Amino acid sequence: MEKHEINGPVHPSSSGCKGRTVRSPAHQPNFNSRAVQEALEYLASVELSELFNEAKIEYCRATRDLRRCGRYLKYVLNSCGHASLCAECCQRCDLCPICRIPLASGTNRRRLRLFDECIDAGLISRRYGDIFQNKEDRDDQMNADVQRLYSFFDVSLENNLVSLVCHYVTDICMDETAVSSDAITALLLDEKVVKDWVKRKFKNITTELQQIFLESSFKGRPLAQLHDLHHLQESILKTKQHLEIIMWCIRLQFLEHVRSRHANFTSWHNLVREIKSAATARAWPDVVDRSADSTRQDGSLFTEDALANLDIEQAYDQELGEESHFTFLLRDSASFSRSKIEGLIGCYPFESLQAAVDILFLRGSSDLVVAKQAIFVYYLFDRHWSRPEEEWRDIVDDFATSFGINRHSLVESFILCLLDNHTDEALQNPEAAHMVLRWSGRDGGSQLVSLSETVTVVWVKVECRLLTEAFTYQRMLCTKVREKNFKYGPSEDGQCRSWMDWTEILVSELCCLCIRRNLVDRIIELPWNSDEEKYIHKCRLDCATDDPSSANGSLLVVFKLQ
Repeated sequence: MEKHEINGPVHPSSSGCKGRTVRSPAHQPNFNSRAVQEALEYLASVELSELFNEAKIEYCRATRDLRRCGRYLKYVLNSCGHASLCAECCQRCDLCPICRIPLASGTNRRRLRLFDECIDAGLISRRYGDIFQNKEDRDDQMNADVQRLYSFFDVSLENNLVSLVCHYVTDICMDETAVSSDAITALLLDEKVVKDWVKRKFKNITTELQQIFLESSFKGRPLAQLHDLHHLQESILKTKQHLEIIMWCIRLQFLEHVRSRHANFTSWHNLVREIKSAATARAWPDVVDRSADSTRQDGSLFTEDALANLDIEQAYDQELGEESHFTFLLRDSASFSRSKIEGLIGCYPFESLQAAVDILFLRGSSDLVVAKQAIFVYYLFDRHWSRPEEEWRDIVDDFATSFGINRHSLVESFILCLLDNHTDEALQNPEAAHMVLRWSGRDGGSQLVSLSETVTVVWVKVECRLLTEAFTYQRMLCTKVREKNFKYGPSEDGQCRSWMDWTEILVSELCCLCIRRNLVDRIIELPWNSDEEKYIHKCRLDCATDDPSSANGSLLVVFKLQ
């Protein structure tokens, strides 16, 4: 089918760019007019499930002399929303031919369809709309309907409503329940239609850019135009990085079904202010100024330092005139605008996941994508870490896998998040500590570590009720120390000189922790060897002696009998 210009005729540019075409100023819509504003508001608020119906060409279904009227329809009925009657037939009919619902009384029976309202507003060329009113052009109605849908996408793209296209893909094309036996409707519901539109627009944009930069831009001012190309490349890279994160968020439904540890944004914002105050209070005095008037430095959080680095890069870009405009990608433009006024530091915590993606990946240099991803991981941890791990751990792992983030970087972001937090929960959270140990690869006993670190691992595992893992870990470490002693002799590092010392300390620590956490009965079930049993017996006997009324005495008898 012949491709018609949707948004009005095109004319050669007066700027001297050979081959470049732009819309004539005479055919530009008046965006201050009420008609244009109402048409755009109609487009922005239309139900996506109705958008493809608005794109379909309809003809009058009223019967005249045993034949249908068949006139092209520009209106829908207010009573039921069907495009079924032309203006003349609407005056003489009382019922909708499709659903048989009575028509509204008076003159308020019909309203313009979205496509025709855009034509009247000048957003779509009237010549383009007139094509479908001619009966000889009805044979290719399927392609015509697709072109009309494309016209809605074009208007959306040119008026910062590109999210309409995105939601049409996610909410309509990807909806498995959105099916139809009608061939035209089924085609309009197919994501291939949107893909073809994207390819067409990309080709048009590429052609225009080629004409701009390759035919005229390098004549006389190569350095200046090279600067423009660099700016274009930077904008494309940032857009690509942003869209990749958005695609991940869409796949996880923007975490709408994953509960945050914060009741709402206000409580999270207040907590960050408390954490900031605590950081200021514990900041070291200024080591340079030793005068009596010396005051404390303003304590900063790790996330503030990271965001400040992005702000520095953004300020540099603005000095060069390289601040890009990505309003067409924004879902929450208010947060993005505030970040430009108040700086990135003032935007944390981000008001939503969408705001976090927009602010991080559309600000600063594209070269800092690794730092931006680290801040985003920090944000995910800060949003969820005190919740049960099974609710959110898979989300962080999925993000790391999707964007090639290694385990060390994940652990680093998590530790920084906990260190920023001033609460006891952050400092004494066994689940968080166990996660750090597991991600660091130092909780399995495969490598020999210091005794103090081994005790810490045993403590973390017992606190997490992983008693069998704690038992296995201490057994494995003691075995490694024993093998090392036999091969090289006792160590001279001032810690423990024999593997028996390791065994006594670790077994006693494990037993005391279990007693403290009321897990004494589970100790009996573990397969202790004869060397370990001595320290179990001694530890429980000491506890039973200190507190005869406790259950340690009776359980000690059971242990001895076993």
